[in-house]
Amino acid sequence: MNAKEPRKATLAEALVTFVLLMVIMALGIVRYGLDPHIPMFCGVIIAALMAMHLGYPWRAIEDSMIAGINRAMQSIIILAIIGILIGVWMVSGVVPTMIYYGLNILSPKIFLPAALLICSITSLATGTSWGTAGTMGVALIGIAHGLGVPVAVAAGAIISGAYFGDKMSPLSDTTNLAPAMAGTDVFTHVKFMIPSTAVAYIITLVGYSVIGSRYGSAGASLESVQAIQNGIVAQFTVSPFLLIPPLLVIGAIAKKMPAIPGIVLGILSAAALAPIFQHASMGDILGSGYGGYVSESGVEVIDELLTKGGLEGMMFSISLTMIAMMFGGIVEMTGQLEAIVEKILKFFKGAAGLVFATELTCVFSNITMPEQYISIVIPGRMYAKAYQDMGLHPKTLSNALEGAGTVTSALIPWNTCGVFLTTALGVSTAQYWKWCFFNISMPITVVVMAFMGITVAYMTEDEKKILAETGRV
Repeated sequence: MNAKEPRKATLAEALVTFVLLMVIMALGIVRYGLDPHIPMFCGVIIAALMAMHLGYPWRAIEDSMIAGINRAMQSIIILAIIGILIGVWMVSGVVPTMIYYGLNILSPKIFLPAALLICSITSLATGTSWGTAGTMGVALIGIAHGLGVPVAVAAGAIISGAYFGDKMSPLSDTTNLAPAMAGTDVFTHVKFMIPSTAVAYIITLVGYSVIGSRYGSAGASLESVQAIQNGIVAQFTVSPFLLIPPLLVIGAIAKKMPAIPGIVLGILSAAALAPIFQHASMGDILGSGYGGYVSESGVEVIDELLTKGGLEGMMFSISLTMIAMMFGGIVEMTGQLEAIVEKILKFFKGAAGLVFATELTCVFSNITMPEQYISIVIPGRMYAKAYQDMGLHPKTLSNALEGAGTVTSALIPWNTCGVFLTTALGVSTAQYWKWCFFNISMPITVVVMAFMGITVAYMTEDEKKILAETGRV
């Protein structure tokens, strides 16, 4: 289709592709309220047209798209299995049990830190910040009104807890997406995030404890919390034994078991417990694995929180990952990413500087292409080669992506996350953002610890060879 000699893109040509992508993403998401998939596919078309302008034949463009998808194939498989795990954990009562015990933490005297912990546990159990904020968050906002706690401060604690789980839970799509873009696996990624996340979380917990001591009274009503617990008990048998599956998955992470068998272990253990505790049939288990669990408790907040999971439910993330990797494959082959990154890195030196540049790009993506997933996908593919060339382990990149891309999306009023949270909690982004201690401290902590050498990891020679051969380590 094109007889020209292929050449690499100039900075101006690369900017044309990315600026057009930003414009289409912003229009699609902000103006028309669309999901990011089709705007992202428009970006694929633009990147392909630019590749043809640069002299690349269609076969090479097609091969680059397929190669891009192949690089994320392990993560796509993990996303699919995670969907099955969530559905099975729901029908077996594992997730409801975690939420039930988590709600026991709540006390009016320590409302803010308790709200943080409850939302952290819920988001870890479900892997969703939106689901946590839209259910537990709504209930906690109601309690805050009763206690006289400013709703903006309460919203900050709720969002901080919700995004802690969104960032750290192996059930979260962003927790799987970041290592897919960087070139590592989810368990390696989660383990590497622990030190910086722990520091940010402790800062957050202390902050809410100090501020929260001003509010609350022992006589305040916790009727909404009790209603949630009653709704769970009416639908599920709650037992400490149902904590075995998540403990097994945590143990698998600690023992460095590969991600896929570790997740499957969590599925099989929950499936074994489902008939014992919930009297679930084989059909119930298999059906929930594919289509997710549908809660019919009659309690709206419970049904919204627990109706989720299944392979089918993960197709949103899987399809977006594939489309994004098609775009990434083209712009990498044509040198469009390289042209932009080379210009950016002139202003940032060393490994810590690269982490800083990554985080700034994530925040910029959340502002200009206002969708959390894209703030992970685009910077992830932009900087992957720069990290590799510097000998940095891909987990350094995936940690930076989550440290800024995942959490700062909630702080942007026109980002899909900011819009959802404002709608769900009834508190504007302008009111709550300064109280989101975790979301604010997390990117700062990652950068500071990068300059200290803590959130920077280098590959061994063997790992470099594995990465060169397989595209991940």
